[in-house]
Amino acid sequence: MSETQLNREFEERDIQRMRNIVSGNTADSTRIQTGYEKKSQKHIEGDVWEENGKRWTIKGGLKQTVTKHDKIRELVTMPLSCPSCSKALKPTSLNKKMWSYHKMCSDCVIDMETKMRINGTYEEYAKNIMNQNKNSFLTDYEQAVEEYAKSTDDSFVSEAGDIENWSKSKVSPEMLKMLKDNIKQLKETEL
Repeated sequence: MSETQLNREFEERDIQRMRNIVSGNTADSTRIQTGYEKKSQKHIEGDVWEENGKRWTIKGGLKQTVTKHDKIRELVTMPLSCPSCSKALKPTSLNKKMWSYHKMCSDCVIDMETKMRINGTYEEYAKNIMNQNKNSFLTDYEQAVEEYAKSTDDSFVSEAGDIENWSKSKVSPEMLKMLKDNIKQLKETEL
């Protein structure tokens, strides 16, 4: 073969590729490319950054978006083990209830309340829980009475889409005064 025939069969990139293979540099490129190259950033566990108008983080090795509901989700989500005793927190109804109130398993709550009974502080603890429940109920009750008193529309749309007229069920001023007196009396009473 003549020199000119070899030049036609192999281009410069082919020759460079063979040189790279012989020298052991198989990953080296044989041609130059131009174009857009995205700036890459390395993030580690727990980093929070903003990208394309969203906040991101890495949790458990996975890239996740950070939303405004994450804090609420953490409050509601029950972990796999109790933070107090490190035992498995089985998703029973009792454990779910105790987690929502005390952030510990039912066994730890029983131990805590037993120690309170021994110390003599349980009665005060129980009264505080009952008063918190009462105050929460009163807030909801008071809002419902105020909303009902302010409502001027006598017709309502039912779940079926029918318009119902409830004009005869309007609360009289005497009934409204009685409800507000009831609220006031309940606020003054301590359990």
